[in-house]
Amino acid sequence: MRRRVDEALDGYTRYGADCPSELAAAIRHSLLAPAKRLRPLLVLMACEACGCSSNEALAAACAVEMIHTYSLVHDDLPAMDDDDLRRGLPSCHAKFGEATAILAGDALLAQAFEVLSKDVRPPAVAARCCGELAAAAGACNLVGGQQDDLQAEFADLGIDELEQIHRRKTGAMICVSLRLGGIIGGASDEQLAALDAYGERLGVAFQIVDDLLDLEGNERSLGKRARKDSQSGKLTFPAVLGVEKSRRRAEALVAQAIDAVASFGPWAAPLQAIARFVLERDR
Repeated sequence: MRRRVDEALDGYTRYGADCPSELAAAIRHSLLAPAKRLRPLLVLMACEACGCSSNEALAAACAVEMIHTYSLVHDDLPAMDDDDLRRGLPSCHAKFGEATAILAGDALLAQAFEVLSKDVRPPAVAARCCGELAAAAGACNLVGGQQDDLQAEFADLGIDELEQIHRRKTGAMICVSLRLGGIIGGASDEQLAALDAYGERLGVAFQIVDDLLDLEGNERSLGKRARKDSQSGKLTFPAVLGVEKSRRRAEALVAQAIDAVASFGPWAAPLQAIARFVLERDR
């Protein structure tokens, strides 16, 4: 599945002569860098779990990855998290400059909706997917969570506030990935509710593990700077709960996520395996 996503992303970013070569290079540098592709995999697996071929959801999977990558490009900028390494490569602004990085992110954000509107069928499903993805990426979810994350630096907040930030900053894009796959796959209301429950728990667990890896991981395996969050005063789960309580919280959330999709029967296995991967990953 990851290879299919990578091949499709490569195809989508072979622009014509009207796209400046420097901009195209910056987009491809960030989008095609080695990555887990967790969110597009969730789109495809959710679609299959609802009884539909994952090929029907490949465009939506690519659109989600475009939004995710745009958010990383902008998140790495000096005005935000100021990271010079991403996915094992120089971050976009470190290689191409801040202005081009901003434009590359802008282009990916726009292209995600172009891909959904043109390549998801039928049109009514494409329109619904566009609305779902826009809401997940917007001011009340991804972008709002990023704003709160910036404002929480060196703040004395509790676990409830921290989880609320990451349900939006991290969890919203994980949830919408599952919802897009489900919508394209013709999911029932009950199936969408199960995917939502799975995604909400997986999103928080993913962030907890991310925080633990920042604290305990190494730069080579992570593909980004380690211990950056603690040094910059970011509010993290280990800082609030401690390392062991954070690890147990992630384990409990993954167990709940696995249970949430049990109703899909054998089709739940890939989603359950992804949940276990999120807990056990080293990058």
